[in-house]
Amino acid sequence: MRILVFGMTENPGGVESFLVNYYRHIDKNKIQWDFLCNSHNPVAYEDELVRNGGRCYHITARSDNRQKYQQELDTVFREHSKEWSAIWVNVCSLANIDYLKVAKEYGIEKRIIHSHNSQNMDNWLRGLLHKWNKRQIGKIATDFWACSEDAAKWFYSGETLKKAVVIHNAIDVERMRFDEGKRKAIRTKYGWKDKYIIGNVGRLHFQKNQSFALDIFAEYLKKNKNALLVLVGQGEDERMLKEKADKLGIKDSVYFAGVQSDIQAWLSSFDLFLFPSVFEGLGIAGLEAEVNGLPTIASKRVIPEEVKINDSFCFIDLEAGANAWSEKIEELSSVERAEYSEVKKRFVEKGYDIDTETGKLETLLMG
Repeated sequence: MRILVFGMTENPGGVESFLVNYYRHIDKNKIQWDFLCNSHNPVAYEDELVRNGGRCYHITARSDNRQKYQQELDTVFREHSKEWSAIWVNVCSLANIDYLKVAKEYGIEKRIIHSHNSQNMDNWLRGLLHKWNKRQIGKIATDFWACSEDAAKWFYSGETLKKAVVIHNAIDVERMRFDEGKRKAIRTKYGWKDKYIIGNVGRLHFQKNQSFALDIFAEYLKKNKNALLVLVGQGEDERMLKEKADKLGIKDSVYFAGVQSDIQAWLSSFDLFLFPSVFEGLGIAGLEAEVNGLPTIASKRVIPEEVKINDSFCFIDLEAGANAWSEKIEELSSVERAEYSEVKKRFVEKGYDIDTETGKLETLLMG
């Protein structure tokens, strides 16, 4: 059977990582995925998706040209809908549920909506659309999934919330484990051999709160002049963040790494992971950091409690302020990386190991 998956964009972010993690492990002799992409540019991991039998259908984004978007969307379904047993829509907002509506019109019986966030990260208009579609989604979708309980509450209410199924953002533990060779390679390449590196991976966007990360780092730099902050990712806040680093007088100790394909290598180069998001559905970046064994500091009451797998994962209130966060960094600076064998064991026990979770996902998709 084949299913149509929506959720891959040009940016290799959390949703994209979630999808490719599962795609690498599904039994493609039983089930194959095709991908609907709202961009005519290649999406993240597209070469790998196509190489493994997936087909990518590119359409114009609704925000770029609504008429062209509707025409291209209809064409894709008119020509291929009979090939798909299900559609699986992975989004952070219900502002646009057209994909599910068109799938229903073309007779695709299994229509899955999957929530990957817990709060509005868009403008006020998309926020209103989300609220409206939250009331309609029970009539359009047949299956209601979420990455966490908080993410389920953000998308669903009443009967749809009762039907919601939490799908773990499972990680390929082996693929993300600490790699000493890659650590040395990056540190040697950039001249960071003896640096204490604090890292963050994510879209440069107010949701991920890298602005506060700069405040925290400015405080910590007063305690440890040998520290370096590395931000992996790109986004609309990049210019603002660079200007802020300059104003804080820390720009020489902050490195903007841009989009990177080998996240394992960059995590391995870090000594601590900083995760100060203002909202998250679950936080796959934090899970990947834990797989790598990194001590991690995350936003309390923002990052769900279930993300804490290792003992060295700590929560602190955003309201506590930058100095309190910097003191927590100092406290964790002497904590060693978690041992891989223990990490693997805990991820399996908590249901976040991809090898043990893929079978459950296949059953739900084929149900």
